[in-house]
Amino acid sequence: METWRRNLYVLCGSLFVVMMAMSMIMPFLPLYIQQDFGIEDPHEVTAWAGIIFGANFLTAGLVSPIWGNLADKHGRKIMILRSGYFMSITVALTGFAGSLWQLLALRLINGLVGGIIPASTALVASSVPKDRIGWAQGMLQSFVTAGTIMGPLFGGVLAGRIGFRMIFVITGCLLLLATLVITFTVKENFVPPEKKDRSNLREDFQMIFSSKELPALFFVTVMIQFALFSIVPILPIYIAQLLGSEGSRVALWAGIVQAAMGVANVVAAPRLGILGDRFGSQKVLLFALLASAIIFIPQGLVATVWQLVILRFLLGLSLGGLLPSVNALLRRATPTHMISRVYGYNQSFVSIGSMLGPMIGGFLAGYVSIEGVFFMTSAFLLINAGWVYYTFFRHKGTIQGMGS
Repeated sequence: METWRRNLYVLCGSLFVVMMAMSMIMPFLPLYIQQDFGIEDPHEVTAWAGIIFGANFLTAGLVSPIWGNLADKHGRKIMILRSGYFMSITVALTGFAGSLWQLLALRLINGLVGGIIPASTALVASSVPKDRIGWAQGMLQSFVTAGTIMGPLFGGVLAGRIGFRMIFVITGCLLLLATLVITFTVKENFVPPEKKDRSNLREDFQMIFSSKELPALFFVTVMIQFALFSIVPILPIYIAQLLGSEGSRVALWAGIVQAAMGVANVVAAPRLGILGDRFGSQKVLLFALLASAIIFIPQGLVATVWQLVILRFLLGLSLGGLLPSVNALLRRATPTHMISRVYGYNQSFVSIGSMLGPMIGGFLAGYVSIEGVFFMTSAFLLINAGWVYYTFFRHKGTIQGMGS
């Protein structure tokens, strides 16, 4: 088996475990704050949940370009290992937080030491043949998303048996295990760049933002993450409202709702990646944005949890074409010696959207309505679709970027 293919399969499996572990507790953050820290006011709960959830992305967004620069100079695998080992420690310690401020501090630290996803994405992008990049990114993203969305299913089962705090400890152990697997199985033939290709952070910024396509794709990334993560803090509370008298099973149903989207994403992402390789990733991206925007609207109008499960499954099919298409377009617009830096900057914009989404979504749900968050998300996805059309279709632009 080719080295690039083996690396891809190992990283898919390892990142599935990482994201499953990380998401076993975070979707239940409002319940954790409510039950373990004694916060009863629902407005205060959603506000704190949005802030703490977004804190990780604040610090991650600040340091991602730095880690990307170091990865292009010293190798992508070492950045994966750095992130995995440090995150296993900080996540396990989160289970011992004694106050909301300690919880917030640990989330900020976790963002500083993180970066396993962009480093893995860059390693795959730098080694996979360009005519397979859409498929490879679809595969990787499908396992990442599947882990993210399957995690709550296991978390919902474990929460009632061992409590929220022990789930953080289990998460740290799973992160350690996945990182050990990567340590001994992933092989990278890294060749340090020539002196003329090395640059500092200011030069990186100037080169990247002088490109026409890359800033446009960064903006698309922000909008995608903002739209998707605005729902995260309020989903358990919305499910509790739908359940009514069966509200004691919120954690389990939240896991089922998330798992439905994860299964659909696993099915759709590689296939949409193949379509992107064949017909153009920008076309797949536009279609996926429009479909996602439409499917979000009825989610704010459902009367039962089963209706929400079906709609989230359909949403998962559409989401499979979003970030893989962006990652494929980024790779095609980026020279090999700058891959990690570009993905590092893109991760900063992922973090910005992921931070603003839950914060604004949480405040909007607390002071307007939960249903309004779904409608706002649909509107942002429609705006994003318009931006993609304007950037890649109106002027018939091609993805050329800064080199090959």
